[in-house]
Amino acid sequence: MSAKPLNIQILMRINNLMRHKFQNISLDKIDFAILESLQNSGRISNNDLADRVGLSPSACLRRVKSLEMDGIIDHYVAMVDQSAAGLPDNVFVHITVEKQTKERLAEFERRVKECPQIMECYLMSGDADYLLRVIVSDASDYERLHMDVITALPGVSQIKSNFSLRTVTKKTSIPFKKNGVN
Repeated sequence: MSAKPLNIQILMRINNLMRHKFQNISLDKIDFAILESLQNSGRISNNDLADRVGLSPSACLRRVKSLEMDGIIDHYVAMVDQSAAGLPDNVFVHITVEKQTKERLAEFERRVKECPQIMECYLMSGDADYLLRVIVSDASDYERLHMDVITALPGVSQIKSNFSLRTVTKKTSIPFKKNGVN
């Protein structure tokens, strides 16, 4: 059997490691080694991964499949350079919503998910209700998005926008504790 990448042209992204969701799932040091390896190289072949973590290829594949089935491995993605895609600028948008009913928030969130330039959306505590990370080609592109999309979101009462000057660090790997220390 030839060594094939676990998934062609993808990098690993692991999220949803919420303690309450996985409280009945026990991960050992080999599972963590698999997760760390996949986060750093999602295209690694199963044979190379098995060598790296000290398992046979069949045992390693069973572990990976189990991590996928348990939802520990959420999905695989290709990390595309946003500048190469013509969307080099990040804008962080703080949004306050009036009349925070369950229905209004659900509709706001549904509409946010429909906008391809809104890369991330977080429900927040503090002054703003939501924090969005939006990618745009330039200030004019953001002005269009602001006027046509963001102001049209249901219940928006206040918008504060901040352009990122540059990205200092950007991580996609979840840090795992080892001996109680990250």
